Amino acid sequence: MPDSPSPSQTLSRGLRALEILTDAPTPLSIAELAAGLGVHRSIAYRILRTLEDHALVVRDDAGRLLPGAGLAVLARGVARDLQSAALPELSALAEELNMTAFVGVWTGEDCVTLITVEPRHSGAALAQRPGTRHSLALGAPGLAIASALTAERWHKLAPGQPYRPAAAAARKAGFAVSHDEVISGVSSVACPILVPGHRPAALAVVYVRADQQPESIGSRLVVSALRIQTALG
Repeated sequence: MPDSPSPSQTLSRGLRALEILTDAPTPLSIAELAAGLGVHRSIAYRILRTLEDHALVVRDDAGRLLPGAGLAVLARGVARDLQSAALPELSALAEELNMTAFVGVWTGEDCVTLITVEPRHSGAALAQRPGTRHSLALGAPGLAIASALTAERWHKLAPGQPYRPAAAAARKAGFAVSHDEVISGVSSVACPILVPGHRPAALAVVYVRADQQPESIGSRLVVSALRIQTALG
């Protein structure tokens, strides 16, 4: 019996296709996209054609699939004030610390990278692309977001998700630290950003070097977070 997805299912598949493509480290083939979606190649092709029509997906010279420029157009309107306020601070942090700096926002059960800046003069900086997501239960950004809330408030906003003891510790320190939680060998330091009228976000850096002082980095992030909050009013 032919597949006859409902409009909501088609939309869900299209959005999931974009998530798969933006998370993939290299361009994907249609067969790989279909496998990721768990659908027949013909269905993946129909979804792809629609996404291509809106410039959300493009193909390279080998016909493999890449996120398209249309995504950047859509992203400009997401948390516009937060992006504008954070960009100068992210740029300063990336150059000063020689690390990739980014802002993560709370989306569902995940922390999603909203905007990122890599240091200009380092060939060893970690990439943290906008749209990258990981569970709020892993990594310093998720801890930092949770630390901005009391345990009681957290349980109301995130039912079913535990309030980690480390979030309470981060609340006292003003910043959170994680090692090997999201990517093996990678460390992160993050602090919360209080966004008026919205859930808290996280200002963070990631690095692989072992000779860093997380406390010093955390204190520096707190300064930038306060500047961002002031800019947001």
